[in-house]
Amino acid sequence: MSENATLEINGQKYEFPLIEGTENEVAINIKTLRSVTGGVTTLDPGYKNTGSCESAITFLNGEEGILRYRGYAIEELAEKADFLEVAYLLIFGELPSKEELSKFHNDIKEQSLVDEDVKKILDGFPKSAHPMGVLSSLTSALIAFNPSSVNVDSEEEMYNAIIRVLGKFPVLTAWAYRKRAGLPLDYGDDSLGYVDNILKMMFKKPSGEYNSNEVLIDALDTLLVLHADHEQNCSTSTVRIVGSSHAGLFASLSAGISALWGPLHGGANQAVIEMLEAIKEDGGDTKKYMAKA
Repeated sequence: MSENATLEINGQKYEFPLIEGTENEVAINIKTLRSVTGGVTTLDPGYKNTGSCESAITFLNGEEGILRYRGYAIEELAEKADFLEVAYLLIFGELPSKEELSKFHNDIKEQSLVDEDVKKILDGFPKSAHPMGVLSSLTSALIAFNPSSVNVDSEEEMYNAIIRVLGKFPVLTAWAYRKRAGLPLDYGDDSLGYVDNILKMMFKKPSGEYNSNEVLIDALDTLLVLHADHEQNCSTSTVRIVGSSHAGLFASLSAGISALWGPLHGGANQAVIEMLEAIKEDGGDTKKYMAKA
């Protein structure tokens, strides 16, 4: 394969380097296009043919049903790894040892407290407010409680930002849900695993004990693994774009949540849940609905 691609404009030829990815896909690096051509640009509505960066995190081929994180097939990870292991893999490039995973989880638990004043902000929302809108707003509000910026060149600051997000987001998610359900807000239980703790914070009734359900834990854990990363999708790109202005961690994440809220992006997941609820109300005959597909 040639190392360059040749572009001819009005009889003038220009060469641009080819880049080969980990899955043998080929891209043309045109970052010098405007400068070498005197202002020529490309038009690619929706960025269907444009990569915004080089990345070794995820490979996704929807047409062939392929999803890999750091080279690992999603089927293998969904079967053998839990969400925190996969999160560690995506962030650091390698699966954690038992000691690394234990430290990672403990560090996350230490960051799980959310300032009580955030509850006052939540009180201002009506019960009918969409949980995604509430979550986006609460995330944005965290800027006031975490005003310091993150130096992306500092491994320590980046690590602290990561565990802060992984610690606080389950709490915010549970609060957004419980607000809509009319349930009192609560914190989690440090004795539980990451996913089990999310389920307890969301669904524990005011009276009575919480009993872990291994089927639900496994289902949610698998769901989180499957959705942990999907390349440069709409919400990821939104976070990157907002973050590129140095707007800050929680401002960037809030924007990404708003993008995920859209019916053409994360809204598709909501449609699936609504479909499953409809199947349940219709008697739970999944084969009947599969036959309609």
